[in-house]
Amino acid sequence: MAVFETTDLTAASYSVALYGLAATSVLLLLGTAWVGRGWKIAVSLCAVAALIGVGALHEARTAWATAGNVPIVYHYVGWTISMPLQILALYFMASQAGRLSVGLFWRLVVVSVLMVFVRYLGEAGFMHATLAFLIGLVFWLYILGELFFGQMDEIIRGSLREPMQRGYFWLRLIVTVGWAIYPLGNFITSFGGYVDDGALSVAYNLADFLNRMAFGLAILATAVLDSERPDDA
Repeated sequence: MAVFETTDLTAASYSVALYGLAATSVLLLLGTAWVGRGWKIAVSLCAVAALIGVGALHEARTAWATAGNVPIVYHYVGWTISMPLQILALYFMASQAGRLSVGLFWRLVVVSVLMVFVRYLGEAGFMHATLAFLIGLVFWLYILGELFFGQMDEIIRGSLREPMQRGYFWLRLIVTVGWAIYPLGNFITSFGGYVDDGALSVAYNLADFLNRMAFGLAILATAVLDSERPDDA
C-alpha cells in the first residue's frame, strides 16, 4: 500500500474527489426511492456516472502513487462513459416535461461519446492535435446548442413545472461553465507543451465536485421537488 506524503496535494485531491464521488453515488442510489417513477432513470444514470468516476479516480490515484504521474488515458476512460450518461440524464429529465424524439437521444449518445474520444485521440497522438481539438469543440458546442436552443430547451421553457425549470438552468450552466475545463486542459497539453506534474490532475479532481457531484445532486434535488407536486402525487 502506497503511503503519500502530507504535502502531496495531488494525492489528496484524488482521495477527496474519490470519497466525494462514492458518497454522491450512494446518496443518488438511495434517492431513487425518494423520487417519482419517471425520475428514476435520470437519477440512476447520475449514480452510475459517479460510480464510474470512483473507479477511474482509484486507478488514477494508484498510477500517481506508482509512477508520480497520471497518463491521460486514466482521465479519458472515465469521461468517455460518465459524460454521455450525464447528458442522457438531462434527456430523461426533459422528457418528464414533454415528448422528445428518439433521434435526439441517439444524436446525444453519439456526439457525447465522440466529443471525449476525439480529444483523447488528439492528446494520445493518434490524430492531429489541432483537428482533434476543433472536432471535440464542435461536438461540445453542438450539445450546448441542443441544451440552449433545441427540443429540450423548448419543452422545459414551455413547462409550468418551476422545479424543473430551475434545475435545468443550473444543470445547463454546469455543462457550459464546468465542462469548459476539459477542452481547456486539452488545449494546454496539446498546444502549450504542458507536461502534467500533478497540477492539472488537481484541477480535474476539483472540477469533479461541480461536474459530477453537484450535477448529480442537482438532478436529485430537482426530481424530489418535482415529485412533490400535487398533480404527481
